[in-house]
Amino acid sequence: MPHPTPAPAGPGQESVWDYPRPPSAQVTGRRVEVTVGGQVVARTDRAVRVCETSHPPVYYVPREDVVPGVLERGAGSSWCEFKGQATYWDLVVDGVRSPSVAWSYERPSPGYEQLRGALAFYPSKVDGATVDGEPVRAQAGDFYGGWITSDVVGPFKGEPGTRGW
Repeated sequence: MPHPTPAPAGPGQESVWDYPRPPSAQVTGRRVEVTVGGQVVARTDRAVRVCETSHPPVYYVPREDVVPGVLERGAGSSWCEFKGQATYWDLVVDGVRSPSVAWSYERPSPGYEQLRGALAFYPSKVDGATVDGEPVRAQAGDFYGGWITSDVVGPFKGEPGTRGW
């Protein structure tokens, strides 16, 4: 399947079609917050931002910046050809369990060691996610978990018909 035509990036924007493959992983000073049930469950200004061709960025929150006691190991796992085996996490807030809200790489592949134990939250499975105060839109498809903000342009993988990109 041919790749789509990238949308033009405006001032201060990035095209996900300029992101590398294999993906990059860099610490960012941007403020990342995740809320569930009206509570902030994760807040950091030292997330690892992972960028991969055709995907919006994914922000991994250091485990120390997640509220203690809200995470429980979830069911299943998956495999990333670059980062290794992913572990899934349920979120339990005020006695309410939300399954597979986040994932981590407990033993990431070489080159991705800074992801060890950090949590990536699916924006579609939480009440709110923000980057520098801007509400995040979830990447379509619920598999990749990308965070769409006004500073990234697509088109983004995940929509129907994009599997072969």
